[in-house]
Amino acid sequence: MANNWRYERTKKLIGQILKEMKAVHEGMIQEALAVQREEGGQIGQILIRLGHLDNGTLQMALARQAGLEIYDLTQVHFTEELLDSIDANTAKMFCCIPVKMEPGKLTVALGNPQNTALLDDLRFMTGGEVEGVLAPESEIQKLVDQHYGESKDSMAELVDSVVSEMGGPTAPRRAGSVDLADTEAMANSPPVIKLLQYILFQAIRDRASDIHLEPFEGEFKIRYRVDGALYELEAPPLHLSLPLISRVKVMSGLDIAETRLPQDGRIEISIAGRPVDLRVSTLPTMYGESCVIRVLDRSVVSLDLGNVGLREQDLKVVEHLIKLPHGIVLVTGPTGSGKTTTLYSALNFANDVGIKIITTEDPVEYELDGISQIQVNEEIGVTYANCLRAILRQDPDMILVGEIRDLETAQIAVEAALTGHVVFSTLHTNDAPQAVTRMLDLGIESFLVTATVEAIIAQRLVRRICDYCKVFYEPGSDVLMELDLSDADLQGKRFAYGKGCARCNGTGYKGRTAIFEMMIMSDALRQMILEGKSSDLLRDQARREGMRTLRESGLLAIFDGVTTVEEVIRESITV
Repeated sequence: MANNWRYERTKKLIGQILKEMKAVHEGMIQEALAVQREEGGQIGQILIRLGHLDNGTLQMALARQAGLEIYDLTQVHFTEELLDSIDANTAKMFCCIPVKMEPGKLTVALGNPQNTALLDDLRFMTGGEVEGVLAPESEIQKLVDQHYGESKDSMAELVDSVVSEMGGPTAPRRAGSVDLADTEAMANSPPVIKLLQYILFQAIRDRASDIHLEPFEGEFKIRYRVDGALYELEAPPLHLSLPLISRVKVMSGLDIAETRLPQDGRIEISIAGRPVDLRVSTLPTMYGESCVIRVLDRSVVSLDLGNVGLREQDLKVVEHLIKLPHGIVLVTGPTGSGKTTTLYSALNFANDVGIKIITTEDPVEYELDGISQIQVNEEIGVTYANCLRAILRQDPDMILVGEIRDLETAQIAVEAALTGHVVFSTLHTNDAPQAVTRMLDLGIESFLVTATVEAIIAQRLVRRICDYCKVFYEPGSDVLMELDLSDADLQGKRFAYGKGCARCNGTGYKGRTAIFEMMIMSDALRQMILEGKSSDLLRDQARREGMRTLRESGLLAIFDGVTTVEEVIRESITV
């Protein structure tokens, strides 16, 4: 076929391949290596950032490294038989399309040269040899949309094919009674692979943050968490819990024979041409393992400080805090309140070639270009405290500590702030004033708290009203009583809710935004902390100085038509 080039798989470094292609010279490689030593990251992406390389040339080099052929899609004649060799969900999910069929062999065009792990799944699914070739992602995406349209597979059809493959329904098994050979065979069966791909694709398409696979005594539940709320899917039969969860464990490199202990793993996949990171956690229960998959999809998370929900005045305050020469800024709230997104957005805003930023996290949720990120691993002694000690010897300007959990970590954070570093971290407290109490309870002296802590930001996430079905209304007296408002407070104000439409799956909500409570340290607050005043008194003083509580910030979001009364009441308390 014309315009097709085949490369042998090579172990050469990508820089060496690019030099052989005469795309870059040695000086460019050395410059990129210097940046990599300083900031981390992949050589190819660094070369693009430096302006020495374009993405198309990098893709060709990666194809050569992986031994993939560059394929001309204009020469392909797409027949129904060829297209049926891959199901629509797989084609859409992984941005791939079949281009040639031979006896016992299928050739598939990939848009991402680093997505060759897909070929192993396709071999299981087709039962024959599958060869990968490379083509531009945009061209593959157009062909997939043209030839596959809407997915024809439904959950019911996929479940039927799995049941048929397994020889009909089988009795559910209690935890512990597992035959390893059977489990491996089921986990690698094509119908199970297709069913799991369908579940993952649906979840990621619907912007789910978590996928729950849960076996109970008489049923198997699959639930997605979207915008903080759990929604249940059409449930497969209970006996499919074992093969599906085993398939997840195979993909994440976990031990499928071990069902008595909790396990954690990670899956890196490319969905419709974009990288998605899946964090897997399994937990033994009475009726088999429960599995939760955290979906980290950078494309649906905006790490822009202007998009996290800060009002214009609050945004200016946070930008000022980021530019401080030293001190501690704490972000507080329960798990899932958006603390990490706010901190990442702050680091993104601060990220500059003239500022050295190092983070220590558990886990590292999103990779940030130009920022050194460390994964905590307590099993081998890589704790927050140990990482923080090492970070201080790396000449940082700004440090992110994922969470202050104990006295040792808190002491080193204080030491870092006292020696001229800006430290961002999180605490689990209900509001901003209680963070002071928490630091004192950990064992930090009050004079050190007042000397180092510059601001405490409490936050919650509330669901946004869907813009496509938003309706305005006049609130009743019961709503006014719940919010502690009078008729006079509502002059010129409007309330809204979502009726529910196809775009928001009938929920009335689409996306989330944050509400904030920002306590900026003043001389008066510092004096009160030194005198041992309670958090209630600290809150009263902070409000006199202009602090808005979470409830008050929520009210402003209601009046702006951004969220509903129910969301604000659920996520905040009256003080």
